[in-house]
Amino acid sequence: MRDTVLDYNAEADRYDETRGGVPRAEAAAGAVLRLVPPGARTLLDLACGTGLVTERLTRPGLRVYGADAAPGMARRAGRRVPGGVVLADARRLPLPDASVDAVSAIWLLHLVPFSAAIVAEAARVLRPGGVFVATVDKDAAHDVGSDIDRVLAPHRSHERAADRGDRITATAAAHGLTPAAATRFTGHGQGTTPRRTAGNLRRGYYASWFDGHPETTAALTAELAALPDQDHPRADPDHRLVSYRRAVTGDRTHTRVRRPFPAARRRLRRHASAVTLPPSATPPPRTP
Repeated sequence: MRDTVLDYNAEADRYDETRGGVPRAEAAAGAVLRLVPPGARTLLDLACGTGLVTERLTRPGLRVYGADAAPGMARRAGRRVPGGVVLADARRLPLPDASVDAVSAIWLLHLVPFSAAIVAEAARVLRPGGVFVATVDKDAAHDVGSDIDRVLAPHRSHERAADRGDRITATAAAHGLTPAAATRFTGHGQGTTPRRTAGNLRRGYYASWFDGHPETTAALTAELAALPDQDHPRADPDHRLVSYRRAVTGDRTHTRVRRPFPAARRRLRRHASAVTLPPSATPPPRTP
């Protein structure tokens, strides 16, 4: 896997329009809420980006917070979720143990080489009975059997995917989280075109499965350029969302409750001011 870094501060202004916009966000938020227990009072949305999904995670009695490592993203999310956004690395959350009822990670685990650390941190901040909700197998979801996929197939492997379902399930189990439920939702507006796929190959957007060798890139972009309907989107992906539940009883290693929820709420609000940090502030690196 190549070490390619996408500048999410630079992407913030155009992120929503290039990632499916409101229809995709509404589908994702609805799927998350289907997996969050009815009695949950608090939800933390990791890598919340511009907050387009976060602001739609609404239902009576549920307080929603967002966290993102990129100040540009966090500032935009802060306008959508006033007072509820924290600038934070998903591996080091400014929360005490067992302090929230749900943690969501939508389109995050496939991006990073440290998905296991994110799962571990989510488990740490979850209350007993709480759930970690995450998309898994994202790259596999984008293989819709189209002519584009047939061109890419010889070079595409999900073996190394950081969000491979069985890998995330094993990591979750190691931190006291067991599979609870699953659902699917459509990635509206994410159906790709031959021309866009070729451009993304050249920009290194598929670093999780493509090595980016110049000769291979040139050969693939030539094949893609020969496909018909260069600007016609193929089918939208069908994303898989899984929830993992923290045990209520049993091994106390996984059920620590040391501080009450109000302390977590105060801490989140205090750290929310970080979204107005000066431009010189440098967030933790984020990998595409």
